[in-house]
Amino acid sequence: MAIIENTPYDELVVGAEAMLSRILTEDDIALFAAMSGDLNPAHMDEAFAKASIFHDVIGHGMWSGALISTVLGMQLPGPGTIYLGQTLDFTHPVRIGDEITVTVRLREKGARRKAVLDCECRNQHGKTVLRGTATVIAPAEKIVHNSVERPRAVIHERGLRLKPLIARAKAGPPLRTGVVHPVDALSLGGALRSAREGVLSPVLIGPREKILATAEELGAALDAFEIIDSPHSHAAAAKGVEMAAAGRVDALMKGALHTDELMTAVIARAGGLRTERRVSHIYVMDTPAYEKLLLISDAAVNIAPDLDEKRDIIQNAIDLAHAFDIETPKVAILSAVETVYPKLQSTVDAATLCKMADRGQIVGGLLDGPLAFDNAVSPAAAAAKGIASPVAGHADILIAPSLEAGNMIAKQLDYLAGAVAAGIVLGARVPVILTSRAEGELPRLASSAIAALYHRKHGILTGDQKT
Repeated sequence: MAIIENTPYDELVVGAEAMLSRILTEDDIALFAAMSGDLNPAHMDEAFAKASIFHDVIGHGMWSGALISTVLGMQLPGPGTIYLGQTLDFTHPVRIGDEITVTVRLREKGARRKAVLDCECRNQHGKTVLRGTATVIAPAEKIVHNSVERPRAVIHERGLRLKPLIARAKAGPPLRTGVVHPVDALSLGGALRSAREGVLSPVLIGPREKILATAEELGAALDAFEIIDSPHSHAAAAKGVEMAAAGRVDALMKGALHTDELMTAVIARAGGLRTERRVSHIYVMDTPAYEKLLLISDAAVNIAPDLDEKRDIIQNAIDLAHAFDIETPKVAILSAVETVYPKLQSTVDAATLCKMADRGQIVGGLLDGPLAFDNAVSPAAAAAKGIASPVAGHADILIAPSLEAGNMIAKQLDYLAGAVAAGIVLGARVPVILTSRAEGELPRLASSAIAALYHRKHGILTGDQKT
């Protein structure tokens, strides 16, 4: 462990120096904005910042001044120093990527342990960006102390882990997708955004006049897109399923209609999209506090799945993880406790599903359960319970015991933990892009990318596909 120590007033020698070098990063700027509320576009807007000289408080007073304070408090005079005041002149702008070296030099010692230090900051080119003086009260006694661990601050861009999936989807051909009833700004706007990004090639299915009116509201032209005129949402859902069954589209996307309205058409026996596999919904969530993407199933389709249905729910999720190049996804089967308790059916199901995986009835993943939510995502919680498992604390996939539980988990992460949720339904012959009507463009774009990656990995499912 590192040791920090000070130089008491009586040991200070005029001319003594201390130095520190740091590089200014985007996270430094974001942390300052989060703490201070200063959202000046000179440092928060990339285009504005590039056009400006970045000669403001974030570039100098906050960051460079904080570095001076660090040297004074940690090195010279060091721990026990009381900061009285400073005068600083900013002589050159500081930009992201600049390496700033701070030098403080003791100029004079005064009465009552006061000390004045010259302060200077230079960039990597040797250019002075800041100079001034600091007045402190130096410590009276020697302090030697174990250095404490530096606090960890996390700056997380919403949807950050979903963006590589979008980039991968853009690198391949766009997925020809039937967008069912896109008659509001969110659903049509999301489809058009996915088209602009090169992820989807949309076919718009619904009342032509309503679609055109929505496009006019968005200021968007639809000349490049095929519109299949359908009088209402039921007809649009039926038409979308018909087109998918005929191979005219490779995926479906939910527009401004209820989930059950679309899914009833998808799973209809006469529709041609059913397979032997049970359909299930999978949330793909980027949660800032978790180390990686988290897949959660089922939160939208299967209300109270039985054992056989849970087996298909797990297999669908594993197949999706494979499309993300997760070779052996870790699957946590959730319950309220982490032990098998005969009166709690979800624990019995979890243990049975793990044995089914041992016998090859579920393939491609590593299963463990029952696990409580904390044991599934927290290594510390798993260790505290004495759970020795490669899944516990590191799950890629969470399998909820019921729709209510899965939906609550996902919505709590979304609204209380800053997560961004993409959504897709698998198990039919084509993937179904299924997002909440309240979701914005990023979740819709990410959901489109996920469908494109899944289709690229697995193609169209055959009618008898089970494993």
